[in-house]
Amino acid sequence: MDREEQVEKFGQLIQKAVLEDPVKARKILINACRIQQAGSVLPSSKVSPSHRYASRQITATMVDALSSPEKSAMVSIFIPSEPLNVAGITPFSVEALSGFLGGVHAEQVFLDAAEEDGASKTLCSFHRIFHGAMGSGVVPNPKMLIYTNLACDANMTSFPYLINRFKIPSFFVEVPYERSEDAVQHVAGQLREMVTFISDVSGKKITDNMLQEAMQRSHRTSEYYLEHLKYQADHAMKSDIASELYAVFTGHIMMGTKKAETYARRMLSDIKKAKGNDAIRLVWLHMIPFLQPSANKYLSFTDRARIVACDLVYDSMMHIDPTNPYEAMAHRMVYSCYNGDYKLRAQRAQQVAEQTKADGIVVFAHWGCKGTLGASALFKRDFEEAGYPTLILDGDGGDPANCSDGQMATRFGAYLEMLEDRR
Repeated sequence: MDREEQVEKFGQLIQKAVLEDPVKARKILINACRIQQAGSVLPSSKVSPSHRYASRQITATMVDALSSPEKSAMVSIFIPSEPLNVAGITPFSVEALSGFLGGVHAEQVFLDAAEEDGASKTLCSFHRIFHGAMGSGVVPNPKMLIYTNLACDANMTSFPYLINRFKIPSFFVEVPYERSEDAVQHVAGQLREMVTFISDVSGKKITDNMLQEAMQRSHRTSEYYLEHLKYQADHAMKSDIASELYAVFTGHIMMGTKKAETYARRMLSDIKKAKGNDAIRLVWLHMIPFLQPSANKYLSFTDRARIVACDLVYDSMMHIDPTNPYEAMAHRMVYSCYNGDYKLRAQRAQQVAEQTKADGIVVFAHWGCKGTLGASALFKRDFEEAGYPTLILDGDGGDPANCSDGQMATRFGAYLEMLEDRR
């Protein structure tokens, strides 16, 4: 039995155990994560060393969150996690954990549980999976919940629901829609209150020196990533579609850690040594549908097409002043490409596309994400006016039932053919 068959078997065991014994299902899930972690240690000619390293660290984060809930915090992916990390609290996001549940093919039982519990089918599938996982008792209650209105509209539904149902201590960070230095100071003030909240709930004192050290690491992590973008046009790292998600999580829930910095430094080293290829270069907006066979067919271990940048990664990668940690964290939120008018996100994508010599841009219209869905036609218009052929790819990054794989394969294949013909 190979590793993929083992993971599939674990998924079946998890789904069977959920209704009978949630604690047993949790233990099976933890073991499945550890098997995936062990597998990432094995040298593979298909995956770059930095991606293998990231896989191990992210899986370890999920194991810690599941096995030690008293030392974990459920967060929005856009919440600065440096204060949690320096306090020894493991942050994990809805997207990260739901992605792992999908990765072991156990998502359906949690989607069903969420629906039975009253969750709307129009809610983001990642939030529905997490809703079902917590409601069923498989995911234990974390020590605290921290969320924001930035980017994700589903946050404003799922977090309040979980807070009210499970009575978990919580904190909310409100980010103004308009970008300004006044907005930065407003958010910085809230982040100071957030740090006090984390200290009070965890019993761990967080000093300014601790935050400055963490922000220095975040600063170096961002610089390594931004430097690596300069090589994406002419160098191609070996990776699968799941590898592209590692930078999403290291660039958010692991920011401020030595692990995130090490990953970014190793990724820069790997891409410098990588050879180029003639693959179609794509800038990707929003979640990457790693569960879809058609997406894997075109983007995993192939020289036909590759993702050179994803806006869920570069949104947090910017030049900051680490000596002022609260303002630096606030600046990252206020000036995220996901905050404000859609044009700001479009402009940033075009800048990255130009830098990486992208052949085209894909807007993944993830089921339930109103922000991206509502702006998708506007993105396409602006990108194509700027000379970048654009595909709006309808689908669901968490629930395969909301995506026709055959249709995705047809549309994605035709799009790549069009880009190839343009060369």
